Amino acid sequence: MSKKTAFITGSSRGIGKAIALRLAKEGYNIAVAAKTTEPHPKLEGTIYTAAEEIEKAGGKALPIVVDIRNEENVKSAVQHTVDKFGGIDILVNNASAISLTMIEETEMKRYDLMHDINVRGTFMVSKYCIPHLKNSENGHILTLSPPMNMDPKWFGSHLAYTMSKYGMSMTVIGQSNQLKNHGIASNALWPKTTIATAAIKNLLGGDSIVKVSRKPEIMADAAFEILHMDASKVTGNFFIDEYVLRDVGITDFDHYAVDPSMSLMKDLFI
Repeated sequence: MSKKTAFITGSSRGIGKAIALRLAKEGYNIAVAAKTTEPHPKLEGTIYTAAEEIEKAGGKALPIVVDIRNEENVKSAVQHTVDKFGGIDILVNNASAISLTMIEETEMKRYDLMHDINVRGTFMVSKYCIPHLKNSENGHILTLSPPMNMDPKWFGSHLAYTMSKYGMSMTVIGQSNQLKNHGIASNALWPKTTIATAAIKNLLGGDSIVKVSRKPEIMADAAFEILHMDASKVTGNFFIDEYVLRDVGITDFDHYAVDPSMSLMKDLFI
């Protein structure tokens, strides 16, 4: 392959799109693997608008309608990417569902959605990308999931969501162990602060939480650094965005803040 190819789930908006745009600046091929084909009143962006932005940024985009709960859909999307670009070098497991509810308030359809997307979806997309990652010179899987903080407060406040996100984190550990002999890295990335995405705004507190958050670009810049590390040496890590960037010499983070005058809110599990 003359260029590297990244398969990014949930990349029509938010952190997934920010990572896609950061890689596009380096000329990457990007499979925009997401469900959104029509604009949503509260969630701007579709796979097609994201693809346009990726092309303008310098990358090559392949928008693919994919529901990561559907096995045939996933298999087809991965094969379509390989047919188009010749392989897959990077998988970013970004797609995720969230519902921060107590046990009695958690509808089982919400429980099922979070586990189907967060755990099963991450496992399944990884499963079908791994054969192609084995052919890459520096194959990486990056999953947006938290370090598994065992403080009971993270379980008591939103048990179903925590179970599903920690399920994603367990795939990171399992993959890193299974794939290390193939030179494929499996790492996690999580933000130190809340990130200003539509999901955060709509689900967690509107404009007030956005003002105390950082922009998705901090996650994109951290992901870029991780994805260019030696996959045979850097695996099984639970990276935090700010610390990744500090390790490469960045000390000024004000430009990542939505409002630099505000005190930042720590993200969940931190």
